Amino acid sequence: MPTSRLRSTLASLVLLFLLVPALACAEPDPLIELQTRWAEINYQLPENQRRNAFAELAERADQRVAASPDDARLLTWQGIIYSTWAGTGGLKALGRAKTARRAFERAIEIDDLALSGSAHTSLGVLFHEVPGWPIGFGDEDLARQHLERGLALNPDGIDSNYFFGTWLLDRKHLAEAGVRLRHALKAPDRPGRELADSGRRAEVRQALQTLDQKLASHKR
Repeated sequence: MPTSRLRSTLASLVLLFLLVPALACAEPDPLIELQTRWAEINYQLPENQRRNAFAELAERADQRVAASPDDARLLTWQGIIYSTWAGTGGLKALGRAKTARRAFERAIEIDDLALSGSAHTSLGVLFHEVPGWPIGFGDEDLARQHLERGLALNPDGIDSNYFFGTWLLDRKHLAEAGVRLRHALKAPDRPGRELADSGRRAEVRQALQTLDQKLASHKR
């Protein structure tokens, strides 16, 4: 074998051996890691176990954001985790909601198009769910503003349609709510988000049942 060819072969082998352990030790995508664990906690764990599980996941999200502080996707998911954790209740629920708000606002400041506008949708939900002044920072005008922006950025998304639909339902805009919720059921599957999609579709169906009950009561 010619010397030049031998050197080339040896160089390729050395590179291969260097890459194999690096690939074997490569960490999973932090975004997928957070999304997957969130879905497991939210849709598979018993309700009485979720608060502690979200606390652990929030710590992991903090670490991921600390390592990549300008990643709007990770900031969005930090906010989602903290807001869902706040939804489990407890004395520090409002503080967690405030942390979620800061994460969403920072994500929007960096790139409001990230994850098809999920930070807008999630912030809109937060403004809707948190009590208003003097207890909290809830604001229905801001809720609508962010939910509409999230829907504009992701008009066929399951989350953007579901959350705007439930906001409309709570505000008694029943016809519009039905349009959004039915559109949410038609949303395409998200690769790698099967558990989250399945859980969300169940929530959409429950919201449609509530809508049907409200419509029936109006006819009496």
